[in-house]
Amino acid sequence: MHGTGTGTEADGAGAAAGWLAAAAPDPAACVAAWERNPLGVALLPAGSRWDVLIVPGWLGFPALEVLTRLGRTGPVLADFGDDRTGFFVPPGTAERWVGTGVRAAGRGTWIVVPYPGVATGGVRWVVRPEADGTLNDPVLLELALHEAAASAGPRGPGGSGDPPGPPGPADSRARPGDR
Repeated sequence: MHGTGTGTEADGAGAAAGWLAAAAPDPAACVAAWERNPLGVALLPAGSRWDVLIVPGWLGFPALEVLTRLGRTGPVLADFGDDRTGFFVPPGTAERWVGTGVRAAGRGTWIVVPYPGVATGGVRWVVRPEADGTLNDPVLLELALHEAAASAGPRGPGGSGDPPGPPGPADSRARPGDR
């Protein structure tokens, strides 16, 4: 099922799948889950090889554009409807990240992960992982999220009242009302 594709595309997906499966308590069982699950997804634990920072899609996609301009992207997931995006970052990032509207998935959290290169109905790779384990740099991601939030304006997407975006792991600036 998952070996379809051409040459290097299929090889790249298989190598990326091996890297992802190595995070599972039983990598062979993970690969088997991808094979038998009709959606091509498996549950993988965060916190050992990577953490995931989950942000609203209206913020995540513009932040991804910034990271792409910088030439520094790691794996990124999006859920059905692109309501949320998940940036794979180094392990331990979730413990240190502080930001409004950001859900941090680290040790003790499980993530629904599709087989690389396979489109599913619920979650998909926006940026597929590479076999070398390249992750998103949290410092660059923080900057990209700030730029994306600034572009969205003070009230989020379209002035809808959504929170304007996250401060990152090192944000200690005073905010209005803090005294």
